[in-house]
Amino acid sequence: MNSQATVGVSELQRARDREKATYLWIRALSVAAIAFVVTTSFQARPAPGGHGQALGVALVLVAFCGATIAAMRLTRAPPAVQLAVPLLAVASAATLVGLQANGAAFLGVFPALGFAALVLPVRLSAVVAGAAIAAVSAAWVAHGRAPIAGIVLNDFAIVAIYLLSLFARRLRESNQRAELLLAELEQTRAAQAQAAMLAERHRLAREMHDVLAHALSGLVLSLEGAMLLAGQGGADPEVSQSIDRARRLARAGLEEARRAIGLLRGDALLGPDRLADLAAEFEADSGVACKLTVTGDESDLGTDGRLTFYRVAQEALTNIRKHARPGLVEIRLAYEPSGTRLTIEDSCQRGERPARSDGTGYGLTGMKERAELLGGTLTAGPTDGGFRVDLWVPP
Repeated sequence: MNSQATVGVSELQRARDREKATYLWIRALSVAAIAFVVTTSFQARPAPGGHGQALGVALVLVAFCGATIAAMRLTRAPPAVQLAVPLLAVASAATLVGLQANGAAFLGVFPALGFAALVLPVRLSAVVAGAAIAAVSAAWVAHGRAPIAGIVLNDFAIVAIYLLSLFARRLRESNQRAELLLAELEQTRAAQAQAAMLAERHRLAREMHDVLAHALSGLVLSLEGAMLLAGQGGADPEVSQSIDRARRLARAGLEEARRAIGLLRGDALLGPDRLADLAAEFEADSGVACKLTVTGDESDLGTDGRLTFYRVAQEALTNIRKHARPGLVEIRLAYEPSGTRLTIEDSCQRGERPARSDGTGYGLTGMKERAELLGGTLTAGPTDGGFRVDLWVPP
């Protein structure tokens, strides 16, 4: 389909070029016809002047030039005006044929005839063509010097110019229809691509629900059963606490899986507005105070930006839960003029600072890649009292 569309666009472009060339030729010939009629009119007898018949020739010549130029420019005027102007140009040219002996003004009907065929409805343009044939033929007959064969030849030339102009009009209308068809084709292809993407997302959502969500649900139930058995069997309290912590982690994973499935199905996207929920879940699970601070006026981070801020906070809190024994965790979200900054920092008690990684794990590596795709940066490393993760994204 892509190759067909490319060929269609190429053919349409060539048709447009031909159409533009036709219009340029018609305009050039119109200007040449006006110049020729004016030049030969001053050489004929009676020439344009200020008295008697010469004055009449001058007035008719002015009317001819004005009507012909107006016909080339009034392409958006009301139909009545568009019809009257070419008829005036045709009548003026035919009058010059009758007034002057050389009859060169016969060429003056061609510009008005061409633009009538291009702009007017076909019936009205046919009226202009019929008027041109009748007026010029009457002028030649009234002049009395043109043979019948010459009059017929002139009428044939008028018909030929009219048909050529109609052909140019058909070419323009065909180009317009082709443009509409190509636009509809592009819209159809975009709709098909969108439908295919949605279908794939729904398929992935079903797979995740059937595999991951079911597995996590089973794990939660198993851990709850294990916790009950440990309590009934008088197991060590630390064992019960470990099982309970594993149960909460499994339940949290189940909630995340459900959120991911919801995202694939088009539900609300995770973002900075969910940081308070993350902090509350961390505090409930770990028993460590987690403080969230938001400063500045909220700005639009976009779809990818919102998700990146949420995932970075989630990954940082997960690492703290795994590797640290902090006394306090702070989450700071700052909307600044230069960008948006998210900082997650833990503060360990004196003498309880465990060995920590340098922030080069796969989780943080993925977050760094997310930040770079947004044009931002992510840094992670130890501080004097703990560990800090800092994400910055430009506006």
